Amino acid sequence: MRRLSLLACLLLCPGLATADEAFYPARSGNAEAPTLVVYSSLDEPLARPMIHGFQEANPDVAVKYEDMLTGEIYDRIVRETDAGKRTADFAFSSAMDLQVKLSNDGYAQVSNLPMSARWPKWANWRNTAYALTFEPAVFVYHKPSFASEPPPSSRAEFVDYLKRKGDAIHGRIGTYDIERSGVGFLFMARDQEQFGDIWSVVGAMGAAGVKLYSTSSAILERVSDGRFVLGYNILGSYAADWAKRHPDVGIVLPKDYTVVMSRIGLVPQAAADPELGRRYLTFFMSKEGQTIMARELQIPAVSPEVAGENTANTMQELLGAQLRPVPVSPGLMVYLDQVKRARLIAHWNEVLRTQ
Repeated sequence: MRRLSLLACLLLCPGLATADEAFYPARSGNAEAPTLVVYSSLDEPLARPMIHGFQEANPDVAVKYEDMLTGEIYDRIVRETDAGKRTADFAFSSAMDLQVKLSNDGYAQVSNLPMSARWPKWANWRNTAYALTFEPAVFVYHKPSFASEPPPSSRAEFVDYLKRKGDAIHGRIGTYDIERSGVGFLFMARDQEQFGDIWSVVGAMGAAGVKLYSTSSAILERVSDGRFVLGYNILGSYAADWAKRHPDVGIVLPKDYTVVMSRIGLVPQAAADPELGRRYLTFFMSKEGQTIMARELQIPAVSPEVAGENTANTMQELLGAQLRPVPVSPGLMVYLDQVKRARLIAHWNEVLRTQ
């Protein structure tokens, strides 16, 4: 099955939406300048520093940025390609599975770039799909609620805390609804692979009256004001941004293991101007582009050339094998198998319900 429109939306979108477009004229003022077309799941306001940086280095290029849901990115590229039409020059999405499927099914071009040979092996699938961010799944906690004891720092400590506190924290734990959140499903699927006793964690959350949400912000908002004491498996880039603006939000990278996901960039096979797409991808992977992402977008950088707190380099130096990046490989497509997905969700709901 090559078209996954419905499945993608079930996996990755809490609702349906259409693309929001933004146009950035060429800085050279040339109205006839070539236009780079980008399909991206990163909100356009967050993407502006990267676009501005690219245009400073490429003043002869205009940019048309289409901000859309991850499932729509996949569906549009497949639909337009199969119809013999031109599609985006560059696609950037947090749906690792769908991006790898595009690459595996022939909807992405090989892009041999200056940084290709130096890019981490786990983050590069045949010079076609590149992981461009390094985003851990973290525990978040309400700092005032832990004034007298440290927050849990492992899954075993997490379970122990939930059992010890009992009724005092019932209904004050949050995590993703894996039926509606793509990243929540990815994190849970990786948990099942990495941790043999993961269902004890799910059971403890069920007994504690865990509340489920499709977005990070819904959980972080409730942790920040004290309605929740803990959030499980929250996307670290959003948690870090929230913590900077809300001092009562604390973050823990679980010491037993920390799953790391990435947003993937690629040049579609049917790109209208693949060289422009490669130029943007080259900038995204450059030291300058990765520095912009780490410092201005507040999303951890992958590049081995970039140093600083918000980078894979520093995190790996500090945490080593604790970090478990999700490899960019066809193995990701197992998460798109409807039978396996339904089985995991059914077991998740059963364990939560029986508690």
